[in-house]
Amino acid sequence: MRDELKQYDDDTEAMQAYNLTRLLEMLERMERIKPRVSVEDILDTVGRRSFGPMLLVAGLITLAPLIGDIPGMPTLMAAVVLLTAGQLLAGRKQFWLPQWLLRRHIARTKFDRALPYMKKPARWVDRWLRVRLPWLTGYWGSRLTALTALLIALAMPPMEFVPFSANGAGLALSLLGLGLVARDGLVVLLGIGITATTIVVVVMNLV
Repeated sequence: MRDELKQYDDDTEAMQAYNLTRLLEMLERMERIKPRVSVEDILDTVGRRSFGPMLLVAGLITLAPLIGDIPGMPTLMAAVVLLTAGQLLAGRKQFWLPQWLLRRHIARTKFDRALPYMKKPARWVDRWLRVRLPWLTGYWGSRLTALTALLIALAMPPMEFVPFSANGAGLALSLLGLGLVARDGLVVLLGIGITATTIVVVVMNLV
């Protein structure tokens, strides 16, 4: 248990080293990626040792207009979430992703057109973030979040056949990641609720 708690402390320090505590700041960092936007570039920007930012990035890309609508993009983000969440639950201190996944990229023009649409709501969201229900963003809370993210990742490939359901998955992942980044357990709870709702909608449309 002592080693597990130390790992959580190390992860928290890594996240703080990148000083990511707000959604708008993450979008601005992603905006500075030049000239090509690969999965590896994005993860290097937010830090590969922090589960919250990686989860948030996967959610934002899935949710973003023009980007999330690219065929296969929800499945690609599901692979990122599945691998990182699984490694967090397995106790790894740094996340590993295969090169074929890291090399996948997003068209620069679509990336540049999508980010400005997200900045205004990001400013609004940031104003409401605060430390709440901190136990939900601690060691055990982050494991609960990882389990929830695994469920989303497993459900995302079928979502490509259910209109707008991928948007629900992107929103849920964004809230889970944002809650961890901002240490806001209320946002994590909201993400868990949207996860359950989205999965129910997908199942009802597929059976």
